Amino acid sequence: MDDKKIVIGDRILTRDELYQNEKEFRQERARLSFEENIKILVELQKLARTWGRKEDILIWNI
Repeated sequence: MDDKKIVIGDRILTRDELYQNEKEFRQERARLSFEENIKILVELQKLARTWGRKEDILIWNI
């Protein structure tokens, strides 16, 4: 039996809990519309540009 714990922020999870959370997260993402996925992509592009301090990162206009 694997009783090791994983600490993420203020949460303490078992490996099984971590995998179950990831599975649920992926299922939720799969239910998003194409338009919502594009909005998320644009926000990630903005974050990458800001955090990476790189002006050559393309940000789509929607």
